Amino acid sequence: MNSNKVIKITSPLNNAVIGEVPALSKAEVDQVIKQTKQASRQWAQTSLYERGEYLYKVADLLIKYNDELVNLLMKEVGKDRKSAKSEVLRTADLIRYTIETAKNIYGQAIPADIVEGAKKGRFAITSREPMGVVLAISPFNYPINLAISKIAPALMGGNTVVFKPATQGSLCGTFLKRLFNKAGLPDHVVSIVTGKGSEIGDYVVTHPDINFINFTGSTAIGKHIAKQVEMIPLLMELGGKDAAIVLEDADLELSASQIISGAFSYSGQRCTAIKRVLVLEDVADELISKMMNHIKKLKIGNPLDEENLDVVPLIDNSSADFVWGLIEDAKEKGATLLYGGKRDANLIQPTLFDFVTLDMRIAWEEPFGPVLPIIRVKSLEEAIEVANASEYGLQSSVFTVNLNKAFEVAKKLEVGTVQINNRTERGPDHLPFLGIKNSGVGVQGIAYSIESMTHIKSTVINL
Repeated sequence: MNSNKVIKITSPLNNAVIGEVPALSKAEVDQVIKQTKQASRQWAQTSLYERGEYLYKVADLLIKYNDELVNLLMKEVGKDRKSAKSEVLRTADLIRYTIETAKNIYGQAIPADIVEGAKKGRFAITSREPMGVVLAISPFNYPINLAISKIAPALMGGNTVVFKPATQGSLCGTFLKRLFNKAGLPDHVVSIVTGKGSEIGDYVVTHPDINFINFTGSTAIGKHIAKQVEMIPLLMELGGKDAAIVLEDADLELSASQIISGAFSYSGQRCTAIKRVLVLEDVADELISKMMNHIKKLKIGNPLDEENLDVVPLIDNSSADFVWGLIEDAKEKGATLLYGGKRDANLIQPTLFDFVTLDMRIAWEEPFGPVLPIIRVKSLEEAIEVANASEYGLQSSVFTVNLNKAFEVAKKLEVGTVQINNRTERGPDHLPFLGIKNSGVGVQGIAYSIESMTHIKSTVINL
C-alpha cells in the first residue's frame, strides 16, 4: 500500500495508541479490487485439495501465533484473555471444518423423464461455481472468527476475497492477512482494504468488480448497503433483540444462570446476547432472586489487570453513551433498578431492570451493552406477542421442562433460531445461523455459507 494517510487505533481499555493502519483512498481501493478480480480466474481453477492445503496452513499458523493474537484481541477490542484465546482456537477449528465440508459438497444428476412428456435420455448435471470476488466485511466484536467465517468458505468455493475489517479490529484484520501471506496463498487471492467506512464504504460495496457481499454489523449499515447495491447477492448478519421467555414450569436456577451468562458475557457486545427477559408473573420474583445471585458473581474490570472477566469496557465512549441513554430513559419512565446502573468512562456495570414497560426504549432497542430489562407478562400468548413485535428476528430462548410446549412456542416465534433451555448464542459453526426481519439476509454456517457464495451451473445432456 502506498497510502500516505493512516488511522491510529487506540485501545478501549486505556485509550493508548496501539497501532495504525492505512486509510486507503478510493484510487487505492480500486487498485486492490481490480487485482483481486484478476486473481479470481486462476484461483477458480485450483482444486479443492489445493485450496484446502493453503487453509490448513492458515489454521496451523493461528495456533502458532495464538499468544500474539490473544494479546492483540485484548488490547484492540477489549476481550478478556480466556475469551480471546477461545476465539482463536475456535477459528482454527472453523477453518478445518470448512475444508472438510467443502470436499463433500457435490453436484447432482437430475433426470428429465420424471415428468410427463419429458424426453427420455435427457438429464442435467449440476456443479457449484464461484461467484467471483467476495467482499467480506467483519465487525469489531469477533474480528478473527467473523472474518474467517466469511473468508474460508469463500475461498473453498473458489472465490477471491476483498476483506474490509471494522476500523476497530483492523489491527487484528491485518494480522490475519499476514497469516494468509505466510501460508503462501497466491498474491491477491485475499486482499485487505482499511479505512473509514464513511469515506470508502459506499465505494467498496458498489464497485463493479464485487460479485457478492458478506456483511456482519448493525442493521442500519446493513440496510444502507442493501439500498446501495443493485443485483449483487447479499449475506448479512445484523442486529438482534433476543428474548428469553421463561414459563411457569421452567428450571429457574438453570434459567437464571443461562440468562445472566447470555446477557452479560463480553459486556453484551454480541448480536446473540439475551437482550430482554419475558417472564410469567407467577415465577417472576423467584427467577429474579436467582438472577440476582448470578449477576453478583460476574467479574468486572479491565482485562489488562485481571483474568477471566465477564464485563469489560465497551468498545468506545459513544457506545457507552448510547447504553447510558437507555438506562436513563428506563429510570425516568419508572423501571425498577435492581442492580448496577453505574458508569466509569466506557465501563458500565452490569445493569438489571425490573418492571420494564413497552414505552421504554430498552424494551425495543438493541443496547449492545451490559443492560438487561425484565418484562413481566400475564400469559404465554402475551410473551409471544411481545417477542414477535420486535423489528428483529435473530434468536429467542424458551425455558420450560415441557418439551411439547417448547416446540409449540418455538413454532410461533418469528426468529431464525430458537434455543430451548439454553442462552441465545452462535454456533457450533456448522449449524445454520440466520436472522429474519431486520436481523439478516440469508443463511450462514459452514455448508450454508459455501452454498451462498457459489452458484449452481447446470449442464443439460441429451442422449
